[in-house]
Amino acid sequence: MGFLRLVVRIMGRISTFRSYQFVLLLAAALAVAAFYYFGSERQNFSSTTKRIKQTQSTHNTNRNDADLTVDTRLSPKDVSEEQGEEQQDVGGVSEEFRPGKGEIHGSGDQHYHALMMFTKVDKSRSLQDKFRVAMLSMVKHGDFMEGEVLVLHFVSDPASKELGEKMLQEFLLDATFKYEVLFHDVVDLTHKLFPIVEAMQKYFSAGSGAYYSDAIFFLSVAMHQIMPESLTRIVQLDLDLKYRTNIRDLFKEFDRFPPGAVIGITREMQPVYRVLIDNNSYCQHVHTFWQYRKENPRTRVGDPPPEGLPGFNSGVMLLDLGAMRESALYNQLLKPSNVAKLADQYRFRGHLGDQDFFTMIGMEHPELFYPLACGWNRQLCTWWRDHGYGDVFQMYYRCEGLVYIYHGNCNSPIPDY
Repeated sequence: MGFLRLVVRIMGRISTFRSYQFVLLLAAALAVAAFYYFGSERQNFSSTTKRIKQTQSTHNTNRNDADLTVDTRLSPKDVSEEQGEEQQDVGGVSEEFRPGKGEIHGSGDQHYHALMMFTKVDKSRSLQDKFRVAMLSMVKHGDFMEGEVLVLHFVSDPASKELGEKMLQEFLLDATFKYEVLFHDVVDLTHKLFPIVEAMQKYFSAGSGAYYSDAIFFLSVAMHQIMPESLTRIVQLDLDLKYRTNIRDLFKEFDRFPPGAVIGITREMQPVYRVLIDNNSYCQHVHTFWQYRKENPRTRVGDPPPEGLPGFNSGVMLLDLGAMRESALYNQLLKPSNVAKLADQYRFRGHLGDQDFFTMIGMEHPELFYPLACGWNRQLCTWWRDHGYGDVFQMYYRCEGLVYIYHGNCNSPIPDY
């Protein structure tokens, strides 16, 4: 009864309002409703992306240097909300990976996926500087259409993830396109990879055996087997890159794959696969194709382009995961017996992980690869020019045409322009 009396009293007061007062009150109510509707966030982001978006609104740093002191720790309420989100995850690939029908979150947007290795970055100022150059140049030239999202995947350890989230607050601040940030736990991925790539590690790793921790360097080789089937295309990129064009254009190269091709990759731009490497740190010789070339002096293996087969460089790779899953040939080549057969046939021993594996199978089955133009991975390392191969170096190093991405491999300086 007391409630009814209160309602009657309020209605009585409202009835005494003059008409113009009632109009003003109604307008104010509509304004408040519009503010909350149009000002609310209507995009669905992963928990990592949400933290970056939230802290960006109050982020106040020197644009020339990431503020690594920003505190992005979550409040108990935030942690509770994040844990609630993570319980809805699908696929078990990453604590923040939620695939929909070929897309993150199942939204109607078209997603472009790019993956970078991001381990031990917290311990290396050099890696942090390279990451800064890569991300700022990617954002500077990045241009996506309405309804498109760039999904950035980082394979990381906990300490590097924490640092990466802080750095990305600054690097993505000026992005004019929609983006998604996803961190994948390196231990979780290594656990999934190891049974698949264990047998090949002794042929393509720096050590003499199959080390568990080395498995992550073969992620691109078997990514199609451990990522959800809804993820069908992804670009894998090194950290030491500088972009000179819109990264969206790189994804257009997928549409140029010939039938049967599963990976897009550029050639190696040094005579890496014709040399005898005396790897003193491991007390062994890493002889790539050196022995094979000695036994087959007329071979094109390891020779410079355009007639030779110089091998591949994995700094920029287009992985058609759907085609990799469907290719009977490619999956046969992953079997330990076939890896051993090819390694023995080419007398191959390497130390560069996935790059060595792709180079070796590419000698036998070039149809599996779409050769990217050298400008998509313009490697700058000149180490072998000054270590016995100066007479042939330029034949490997030459790259005609436009440069879209610089690759500062072996710590090479990248031009400012």
